[in-house]
Amino acid sequence: MHNVIEVKNVHKTFTLHQQQGVVLKVLEDISFNVAAGECVILHGQSGAGKSTLMRTLYANYLAQQGSIRVWHGDEYVEMVGAQPRTIMAIRKEVMGYVSQFLRVIPRVSCLDVVMEPALSRGWTKERAQARAESLLTRLGIPQRLWSLAPGTFSGGEQQRVNIARGFIVSWPVLLLDEPTASLDATNRQVVLELIQEAKQEGSAIIGIFHDELARDAVMDRCIELSSLELSHVA
Repeated sequence: MHNVIEVKNVHKTFTLHQQQGVVLKVLEDISFNVAAGECVILHGQSGAGKSTLMRTLYANYLAQQGSIRVWHGDEYVEMVGAQPRTIMAIRKEVMGYVSQFLRVIPRVSCLDVVMEPALSRGWTKERAQARAESLLTRLGIPQRLWSLAPGTFSGGEQQRVNIARGFIVSWPVLLLDEPTASLDATNRQVVLELIQEAKQEGSAIIGIFHDELARDAVMDRCIELSSLELSHVA
């Protein structure tokens, strides 16, 4: 199978300047590949760096060392140290990210929040709206809420809007950080179905799941992360 994302020798540290320059090692020498249609799960204790690795893959954090390459067009593109315009192009066309929390946008309707990734790809409004309405219906968001801003929604409702936004288009690479957290059994099953559909469409999925049943339902492989120690700057 073709690798859609290749991670090699990635290191990430944080320097705690307010604590005498203590260096917090979070990721050390992380390497793995994910192929199209494959779901790889990041596993490890709390504090092992799972969410940090997700944010590093998405270029919210910059790796100190290593390489993160994603297949875009007909070539691999290096994400570590890439220009902002390159990162934005990758986020638009290649890499989707469903985080644990919806980034609430004031005064923007639920429907518009969900439609935005599709519209940015050049979809017609009619096509984007039809897909958004289908996803919101599947995820149990009532039609009376579609015109309202999600900032007024409950945490579980916001998470389902976030999931609908994440799955509205097909992504070559899809990052999922606890997508089933705070969901009831019915909506958790819908999310698992969406993940399976994305795999069938060829998405390379990297996920974090604390729910073992959900994890086992979608996992092809597991990457084990371990907690690292603090050290002082010389």
